Amino acid sequence: MPTMRAAVVEAANGPFRVSDLEHPVPKSGEVLVRIKASGVNPLDTKIRAGAAAHARHQMPAVLGLDLAGIVEDVGGGVTRFSPGDEVYGMTGGVGGHQGSLAQYAAVDERLLAIRPSNLSMREAAALPLIFITAWEGLVDRVNARAGQTVLVLGAGGGVGHIAVQIAIALGADVYGVDSTSKGDYLRSLGATAIDYSSEEVESYVARHSGSKGFDVVYDTVGGAGLDTAFKAVARFGHVVSCLGWGTHALAPLSFKSATYSGVFTLIPLLTGEGREHHGDIMREATKLVEAGKVSPRLDPRTFTLETAANAHELIEHRKANGKLVIDVD
Repeated sequence: MPTMRAAVVEAANGPFRVSDLEHPVPKSGEVLVRIKASGVNPLDTKIRAGAAAHARHQMPAVLGLDLAGIVEDVGGGVTRFSPGDEVYGMTGGVGGHQGSLAQYAAVDERLLAIRPSNLSMREAAALPLIFITAWEGLVDRVNARAGQTVLVLGAGGGVGHIAVQIAIALGADVYGVDSTSKGDYLRSLGATAIDYSSEEVESYVARHSGSKGFDVVYDTVGGAGLDTAFKAVARFGHVVSCLGWGTHALAPLSFKSATYSGVFTLIPLLTGEGREHHGDIMREATKLVEAGKVSPRLDPRTFTLETAANAHELIEHRKANGKLVIDVD
């Protein structure tokens, strides 16, 4: 049988081992993608550590949620793609589905879209999880629109910087909370930057909204960030979080008659439900990117299958300066 190179993790918290695996064959409804680049997310490091109860992946495993690559072959019934198409998407690395730290993957065509013509493979591989998460929060849950005020907590992070750009593209007045070091970047996107280390939530709510609060608050931080979101939202406003776990007091939200929504981006991979919608979202990403309204921010450092552990280490120690991408082929 033909083989491919892949980075395999044998057990939780184990090292990556680059080895030869059986070459995948696309089934009905699947396409075989020759993977060029694999995006790295904080969730990848948690899955590798066995520390994500909501994102189990049986070991040994090939990790990697996001990919960009070229369609090599198609299975029966595939209608959207043909060999030679350049595609991207969030396609595996969880729930028993092979991830993108391999030369090839057979993936459900419903999860893919054509790569934006103005993005490199590396840039495209950085985008799927963070764009889907931002879109599901702002569009599917909140229906953010022109004329609204949108506050993004963790605005300079992976999901955060995409949420800022989507909200601006929708015509909202956007405010981004993060550290001082992210201020210039957030302003370059068109957002009003707020430094969380120098100003309490009550202060910036008063200064930027006349103490009314913001129509939409997207929490990408979790923990205390969600409590901050409850304080910052306006009456009848909407809080959305992609990390809404733990125990939180709902009184600040309830007393404003505000709404809360959660985002769990992995459902289509874990259950099979909603895969068509993920492909739809990726096609919206392509439109916005090609229109010049959304662009992922990449850390310039490069990695290979052999150095994938270095990328994971940078994320674990919060030393990444933008999205990290591993060059596969």
